[in-house]
Amino acid sequence: MGVSNCSITLPPTQQVPLPKEYGVTKPLSLAGPMEADIQRTKELEKFLVGAGLYESVEEAAKREGVLCQLEQIVKDWVKDLTRLRGYNDQMVEDANAVILTFGSYRLGVHGPGADIDTLCVGPSYVNREDDFFFVLHNILVEREEVTELQPVPDAHVPVMKFKFDGISIDLLYASISLLVVPDDLDISSESVLCNVDEPTVRSLNGCRVADKILKDVPNIEFFRITLRCLKFWAKQRGVYSNVTGFLGGVNWALLVARVCQLYPNAVPSMLVSRFFRVYTQWRWPNPVMLCQIEDKELGFSIWDPRKNPWDRTHQMPIITPAYPCMNSSYNVSASTLRVMTEQFEFGNNICQEIDLNKARWTALFEQYPFFESYKNYLQVDIVAADADDLLVWRGWVESRLRQLTLMVTSILFEISDTQEALDPLYLSLYGRKRRR
Repeated sequence: MGVSNCSITLPPTQQVPLPKEYGVTKPLSLAGPMEADIQRTKELEKFLVGAGLYESVEEAAKREGVLCQLEQIVKDWVKDLTRLRGYNDQMVEDANAVILTFGSYRLGVHGPGADIDTLCVGPSYVNREDDFFFVLHNILVEREEVTELQPVPDAHVPVMKFKFDGISIDLLYASISLLVVPDDLDISSESVLCNVDEPTVRSLNGCRVADKILKDVPNIEFFRITLRCLKFWAKQRGVYSNVTGFLGGVNWALLVARVCQLYPNAVPSMLVSRFFRVYTQWRWPNPVMLCQIEDKELGFSIWDPRKNPWDRTHQMPIITPAYPCMNSSYNVSASTLRVMTEQFEFGNNICQEIDLNKARWTALFEQYPFFESYKNYLQVDIVAADADDLLVWRGWVESRLRQLTLMVTSILFEISDTQEALDPLYLSLYGRKRRR
């Protein structure tokens, strides 16, 4: 009996997709939560709610309303300028500007009373110097909803600060190389950086960095809870302030995001504990990065200690993930890094006790006893003739506090035998500011 040959075509092998990897290294652990971790997370969230870190539904709705009104104002502003510049009717009709948010609001971790970091993106023919800081400024002055209007054109990132219906707004402006700005502008595209100046890049990158952070974490909701927790902790422990050489909002966001990458399956209670464990052991100045640094060759400088001598002096590099990648923590000094390391150790010790059920979350957030810790400190009183002058004067003084501390430290270093002798006075410079 003959046997006929036949071929059987099998379906292609079904490959199980590998889980997405985040960050520049493999995770330290893929472990998920135990029942105790889930319970501690519930207790942590309850604590954060009780501490008043979440805004009400009414305040959230008010913020959205303010942003809608502000966007309509800038759209009308650009249309008026387009008409005045002699463009045709179709161009006037198409003329547009958009309002984007960044910072804590865009990341979804803002609390009650927090300001909204906003960016107005306009067309190439509407400039910052005259159109934004003069024409739009005058339009805002006439609005009864706008109070405490303070333009800061000479800042590292030029900004107008004001309150709109009681909501604090920081408004930046970026003129991009488009005649018409679409409502669905893709701010993450490098094309928005073509043919713009450095201040515009810095203005655009607030939104670009926030979006990249959210794309680079495994679980956005767990990231948000953890970040909200760590920001509150930093304020309680006296290490939340970019101006005075510690860390600001974007720095804490990047540090938390990196821990989320290293422990992609962890819940917030685990992430808080791992945060302190990681940064207690971190070997600075090795940089914290969410992704590899890329040079898109658009002519902007990127953080690169191999090429840039200044970058080699940075004490605690925390690199922004969007091009052009920069060190977001260049203000950190040797002394402020030492203070933060001590506080990380404090947090790590408390979290170990919490994991062993020997302490509760309230212990982690105990306010740092500054005045008990330092007998000598320098207090800066900011005095002005009226409220308007105080706004300007306060901003100028605060922007130079870090330079003041560096100068005082330098003088004392010349007459001291050891660096340690300087620390009590240096740290005390951040004690208190009193307004009159």
